[in-house]
Amino acid sequence: MNMSDLKDKVAIVTGASSGIGAGVAKELLQSGMKVVGLARRKAKVEELGEGYEGKLFAIEVDVTKTEDILRAFKWTQENVGPVYVLVNNAGISHVSPIGEFEIDKLEQVLQTNLLALTICTKEAVRSMKANNVDGFIININSVAGHNILSYPGLSIYTTSKHGVTAFTESIRWELANSGSQIRISSLSPGLVESEMTTSVINNHPHVKSEDIGKAVKYIITQPAAVNITELTVRPTGEVI
Repeated sequence: MNMSDLKDKVAIVTGASSGIGAGVAKELLQSGMKVVGLARRKAKVEELGEGYEGKLFAIEVDVTKTEDILRAFKWTQENVGPVYVLVNNAGISHVSPIGEFEIDKLEQVLQTNLLALTICTKEAVRSMKANNVDGFIININSVAGHNILSYPGLSIYTTSKHGVTAFTESIRWELANSGSQIRISSLSPGLVESEMTTSVINNHPHVKSEDIGKAVKYIITQPAAVNITELTVRPTGEVI
């Protein structure tokens, strides 16, 4: 696929106000796509849209609220067009030993990292099938979705990301078995510079959000016969 083939196609990016989501949104806007950025901080998303070939639409969405997700997908279909790319990026972490983990924090991590991703995927698949779109679903995972990290207090985050790994592969199999040409991918970064990682970066090797944006573009510009099912992007020298 040529970069020009992305022009005016519709992408939904969750958690688009900062970090990886913002980096992905900018990369897709640069490719001429219509990008619908979902985030609680709508104003932060709106700041991303200057100087790009594509067009940005910002919607205030709390992905832990199912009604917000459904409203955003309905609005996108009616006002922008059928979904061609979904990037499930919204994610949070909370570091705490399991015996001290606050229940509301536990629920928030699982709802944001796994349940919301599942609901968004469902809505994207419905949109793509209804409009005969052979599109892409990219789940922003983590190296923590494939390994048990040797850091205390990350048990719930790691659990949520292992769930993303299992869900992505299960849906890939389901789509392929049904004859669908929709492609789903797990994109697993190592340490990425973002608001969420500010307290842990220190002098550790890390990549930037724009690096993950380029990885997303790589996935969605593959020929029709190629499905990048798993892509890991680590900073050079990372040892976790």
